[in-house]
Parts: sequence; C-alpha cells; structure tokens
Amino acid sequence: MLAAQGYIANRAIATAVYLAQHLRKPVLIEGPAGVGKTELAVALARGLGQPLLRLPCYEGLDDAKALYDWQYGKQLLYTQVLKDKIGALIDEADTLDSAVAKLAGFQDLFFSRDFVAARPLLQAMEQTTGSVLLIDEVDKADEAFEALLLEVLADYQVTIPEIGTVRAQVPPLVILTSNNTRELGDALKRRCLHLHIGYPDAALEQQVL
Repeated sequence: MLAAQGYIANRAIATAVYLAQHLRKPVLIEGPAGVGKTELAVALARGLGQPLLRLPCYEGLDDAKALYDWQYGKQLLYTQVLKDKIGALIDEADTLDSAVAKLAGFQDLFFSRDFVAARPLLQAMEQTTGSVLLIDEVDKADEAFEALLLEVLADYQVTIPEIGTVRAQVPPLVILTSNNTRELGDALKRRCLHLHIGYPDAALEQQVL
C-alpha cells in the first residue's frame, strides 16, 4: 500500500502501520525533521482512500483551534432573526420564572451542534467512513494540550461541555509526530504505539533515488 504511494517503508514502519490498523491504536512517530514522518501519514491517507485531517501543533494551541469553536456570527444573526419572536414569548409569560424558562429554551438552541465550527479533532470523530488524523509536531504544543488529546487517543471521543460526548463513528487512524524538541508526557506515550524514524542508511537512500 505504501509503496504504491511512492513511500518506501522499512520493516519497522510496515509493522507499526499494520499494528495501528489492526489494534486501532495511535502511532507516535519520533525522529529528526525531514525523515518522512508527515509523509507517512499522507501516504496512508492516499493508500486507504480516506481524508487526511491535519492538526499542526504550536505553542498556545487550544481547543478552539484543535477541537471546536462557536460560530458567533451565525449565533448573532439568529439572535436578530428571532428577536421579535423572543419578545413576543416574554410578553406572553405570566411570571418572571416562566419568562426565564422560555429564554432558556433558546439558549439551548444557540449552543447546539448547528452552531459549532468543527476543528480537526472533532472532524475526525464525525467522519462516517474513517480518516487519517495527523497531529503534527505535537512536541511544539504546550504540555496542557496533551491532556486534551488523551480522550481522543484512549477512547476515540471528544467532549463538548454544552453538547456532550461525541464518539467516533469510525475510529480514525491517528498519527502523531514529534521532533523531540521536548519530552512528551507519560500519559500520552502510554496510549500510543511507538516508532522512530531516523536518517536512511546508504541502501535505503539508493532505493529512494
């Protein structure tokens, strides 16, 4: 499969890919820059005929960029459209408590899935035919971001407080890459298969050329 996509894999790479597919476990790929870590995820997506969802990591990355964000413009537009209707409902309320209850119903509407802008982690959970989720250069993200990833890596699900838990319809094939700029947490490592890709030897270089 990888060879058909122009990616030359050694035994260690082929074994890691096989185990990831059959055990449904994420793969943490470590090694220096430029050795083909990201290209492996690209080749897998092409070979499997599945979309590649890429999350590039950086310092300060949070759930608004990685998981989801609210479409505030859309919420504001709906607020304007429903303004007159909300006013009429409040006028019909007999008491303050009943007015608050009616408004609470609209609050649930505005904080529903219709107003969520899905980012790569949530997109991967919602793919109906599977996907390859590339969490690229995870070592560049803050340690706090690793905690956000644990639910995805262990249970293939994400939690949105206002909506609830979204479980993957088809678990994605998760590839994490690291250039070892910092030590990753043990909790993240325990949830992954491990693969190190170093610089190619002379024989492999000849194959590439």
